[in-house]
Amino acid sequence: MTSETEGVRLQKVLARAGVASRRVAEEMIVAGRVSVDGAVVSELGRRVDPDTAVIHVDGARVIIRDDLVHLGLNKPAGVHSTMTDDRGRKCVGDYVADRSERLFHVGRLDAETEGLLILTNDGDLAHRLMHPSYGVLKTYLAEVDGAVERSVGRRLTKGIELDDGPVRVDRFRVVDSFETRTLVEVVLHEGRKHIVRRLLAEVGHPVTRLVRTAIGEVRLGETRPGKLRPLNRSEVSSLYTTVGL
Repeated sequence: MTSETEGVRLQKVLARAGVASRRVAEEMIVAGRVSVDGAVVSELGRRVDPDTAVIHVDGARVIIRDDLVHLGLNKPAGVHSTMTDDRGRKCVGDYVADRSERLFHVGRLDAETEGLLILTNDGDLAHRLMHPSYGVLKTYLAEVDGAVERSVGRRLTKGIELDDGPVRVDRFRVVDSFETRTLVEVVLHEGRKHIVRRLLAEVGHPVTRLVRTAIGEVRLGETRPGKLRPLNRSEVSSLYTTVGL
């Protein structure tokens, strides 16, 4: 624990992080809404080390370290989900080659799948977001061949047996339909290779285009293909909360 003469006052740290003004932060502390390293702090005067303290407000993680980076990339089709490629192919690392931090990409998308990738230098967060035990939901928009009957959604949510074991989606819906193709949304926490393409092919609707639109509560939004954006404080907090950090 940081002593009374070391570190930075908790309300000042919260204000610097953009949580609230110093006065409102003091009110939050007195009300018992703030915890440091798992323990509720309700008295003013507490000092913390901004480099090591884990702070939550109303149960949501507050990111106070200036060196942590959290970015969203809209990966275009044809780009490989690696930070480097020894064959000289276009890869995710090319979009952050000018940055000094060692960044990890959260999850993989096959070369022809587009959409959201999260890039961060927080290895613990990246690991938990990718680990299936934390059940982080990923949302995909898929264009598939043919008209999709209601029974398809029921089959997918109930579960499909694939070569490497059973899998089920968490949510499924038809977004729009056209003469020869259908636009569907698939939400699942599975991370097996090509899982969305394999599932939809198994039920008779091969994918012609696939875009990941969300990871947890972080959405692709209006980010254009090939563009990066910093995640906002609410998005970052939601990721840490989802994986229990």
